[in-house]
Amino acid sequence: MHTPLCKHAVGEPEAYAVTAEQRGLKGIIITDHNPGLDGWSSQVRMSLAQFDRYLVLVARAREVWNGRIDICLGLESDYFPGMEPFLEKLHARADFHHILGSVHPQLPYYRALYDNGSVHAYYQSYFHNLAQATETSLFDTISHPDLVKNVYPRKWRVATVWDDIQRCLDRIARTGVAMELNTSGLNKRIKEMNPGPQMLAAMHERGIPVTLGSDAHEPDRVAADFERALDLLAEAGYTAVSHYLNRQRHEVGISEAKLSLRPAAG
Repeated sequence: MHTPLCKHAVGEPEAYAVTAEQRGLKGIIITDHNPGLDGWSSQVRMSLAQFDRYLVLVARAREVWNGRIDICLGLESDYFPGMEPFLEKLHARADFHHILGSVHPQLPYYRALYDNGSVHAYYQSYFHNLAQATETSLFDTISHPDLVKNVYPRKWRVATVWDDIQRCLDRIARTGVAMELNTSGLNKRIKEMNPGPQMLAAMHERGIPVTLGSDAHEPDRVAADFERALDLLAEAGYTAVSHYLNRQRHEVGISEAKLSLRPAAG
């Protein structure tokens, strides 16, 4: 979940905690978009000058909600090859609980690097970069791991990139990094969670752990569609869902997680 510092989310962390409490969550981890290099997709992320303010926002909310909702510090960091030194220094600036690694193929900087006119080559570069992100050891989880399908939705066919996806997942499985089931995909151009069911089943076959995220950019999206997501995980063969504290992975049984959830307001 995000904060207004990323310029495309609304609501302070305390507002997200209100929804989390209503939904029966024990805690939330704020994972706003990382600051980047000067001029690098600055319209959708905090600046480096705002990074300390981000730490204060989360710490303030943690203090206010102490004893009710455990509010923890995380980060969603964009990755493409060559970003490793910058991200290593950034991640060392605070004690994070959970760091998501993201590849955002829809952003102009990424398209300028990899979108050379061949849609299939673009898909291939995306899945290669997902795997490469896990091999850096910079991230705990890879977020929304088939997001690229929404860039050219009319041309997306899982079968045409299935070999690339499988090679990607084989590499990820060797690293032990988790992958996210992101429920916000239901609101994107291809209206299914990220990843889709075939990729999710292939992740399970390889023993890749899964975290669950609603990618909330507004408070009422906290835990959105989690019940449906937990059912999808079970259908894919998973019996537990993962989460991170102090960058250490923990598991909660899917049945236990479902029982803990309260209905969304309204």
